Amino acid sequence: MMMMAVVGLCLTACGDDDPAGSPVSSGTVIVSLTGVTGDMSNIEITLRGTSTFTSKANAEGKASFNVTTGIYEASASGTYTLNGTIYKASGNIGQVTVQANQTTNVTIEMKEAKTSQVIIKELYNGGCPKDEGTGAFNNDKCVILYNNSSQVATLDNLCIAFAAPYNGQANNKNLTEDGKLNYEAEGFIPAFGGMWWFQGSLTIQPYTQVVVNITGAIDNTKTYSQSVNYANADYYCMYDPESGFKNSSSYPTPADVIPTSHHLKAKNIGIANAWALSNTSPALYIFQTQGTTPANFAESTDKWYDGGSVSDINACLKVKNSWILDGIEVFQSTSIESSTKRLTSDIDAGYVGLTNKLGHTLYRNVDKTATEALPENAGKLVTGYSKDPSGIDAEASIKRGAHIIYKDTNNSTDDFHEREKCSLRN
Repeated sequence: MMMMAVVGLCLTACGDDDPAGSPVSSGTVIVSLTGVTGDMSNIEITLRGTSTFTSKANAEGKASFNVTTGIYEASASGTYTLNGTIYKASGNIGQVTVQANQTTNVTIEMKEAKTSQVIIKELYNGGCPKDEGTGAFNNDKCVILYNNSSQVATLDNLCIAFAAPYNGQANNKNLTEDGKLNYEAEGFIPAFGGMWWFQGSLTIQPYTQVVVNITGAIDNTKTYSQSVNYANADYYCMYDPESGFKNSSSYPTPADVIPTSHHLKAKNIGIANAWALSNTSPALYIFQTQGTTPANFAESTDKWYDGGSVSDINACLKVKNSWILDGIEVFQSTSIESSTKRLTSDIDAGYVGLTNKLGHTLYRNVDKTATEALPENAGKLVTGYSKDPSGIDAEASIKRGAHIIYKDTNNSTDDFHEREKCSLRN
């Protein structure tokens, strides 16, 4: 991360009271945080010596303390958000000497770990049984995004894509002799057949979700009772016939209640008339283009081809790993042994199994410790749900007003479970 100049208003620290009437020598310590970017006002700075003093940094990462003389250790930790990503930052420095009536300037070099503020909460792509009992209805797919933090998330240039090949159990010709993906060293993930993006900035309030319909942005329950009703003004949908994705079975005209501003735009770089997200085993991910718009990136002539065969049907865009916010690798439950990874381990180190055609969905597990630690959740969490290792029924808890923090380890094996029905049907 770039170093940031630290300027601005200093904050007053709080510390232990001095004994009444005791003469006290004090000095000033000005702490500056470097090594991170973004608003740092959520980072707490602590001076520990014979007494302890704490203060929140200002937005530029600066705080001022008036403390008793002595030798202190200075530490800082907290989170900040930038472009839809949560950064956990920490740092410390020892031997801070405070002398009477003098100012000591201290710089703490922060180290950070990145996690997505906005995550994939749920992927429903496997289809549901038809009422007459013959086959499955596959065109009511959706992905649900979630703000997994207490801070408002605003994302520009947010895009959705999936990696090659379409199915996890397909013959993957992109593996080297040692079993690695041949694009791993180049730092990109292929976007197979094209991509979708939101027309403008997307704002998601803390602990809330955004539904993105992938196919069938209508009330599908009128035809198939176990499917999903997407006729909702708050929902978004993938609908852009001008892109070439115009298959009427996949993209019926969206429900009138969905505003046209909620129609995602697309780029079709293959020959298909639909964005062919697998109904058995996709490798889906979300990303933000940096330094260019999604539309301009989608026109890139720097293509990559699935299996090395240069043809329109195998064409992929090259999405930088550093742009990717979150991903989910799905294997068909009956074909796990024959399936291979398409997302690199920094995006998703594992996979989650799906039994398709039954209306099942892939749902993110609850971070039990973090969720139970939220004071506002007292008395609101519903337990006894065996599918989630936490035992917490997230959807039932949300209905009672709970705020859920979901597990996010970049490993779908640990982060997701197969749920019996899409949460939108509750």
